[in-house]
Parts: sequence; C-alpha cells; structure tokens
Amino acid sequence: MILVFKHFFYRNYVGLSLWPFIFLKEDNLKKDEVLINHERIHLKQQQELLIFPFYILYIAEWLLRTVLYLDSYRAYQNISFEREAYANEEDKEYLARRKSFGFLDYLTR
Repeated sequence: MILVFKHFFYRNYVGLSLWPFIFLKEDNLKKDEVLINHERIHLKQQQELLIFPFYILYIAEWLLRTVLYLDSYRAYQNISFEREAYANEEDKEYLARRKSFGFLDYLTR
C-alpha cells in the first residue's frame, strides 16, 4: 500500500518503506516506477528478515558506517540494503529472480 505524507521527509528523501507500507513525499511519485521498485526491494528485505530485525540491522550498519566514514549520508549510501536497492531499482524483473538475502552480496562491496 502506498501512502503520501508531504511533511514526513527530511531534505532530499522522497520515499520510505515501513512494512507493509511505502510512504512517498508527493502524490506524483506514485508514477515513478524506479522509486517504487526501490521501495519494493526494501519491503522484500524487511519481509525476509521478519521485519523488526531488518530495522535493527539497518540502523546498526548505518551507525557503524557513520563512524567509519565520518559522514552520515555516505554511510546511508553504503548500507548493504540501500546498495542492493539502488543497484537494482531500474530492473523491473529483479524481485522475481532475486536470491533470498540478496543484500548480503552488497555487504562487503
């Protein structure tokens, strides 16, 4: 289910997946197939990790990478979950052939 909350987002962020919802900053973003696919990849990641552990791992990886890079945005860009989603967001068939725990392939890249 896709919901729109205009005042929910910080700076350049326009989408967020919180199982089972995709939140968007603007209504017209519902037509952005790349963004929606990116967020659906996150929903799949959340589902396979039974939702709550996903958030713990996401925050833990972000904190660790923030310390390593001394840059919170660079840390965000290098979270394995984000790397998988960004690398495959333009591939509409990715989720159909995605391996379980596919984000692990991006953990050490």
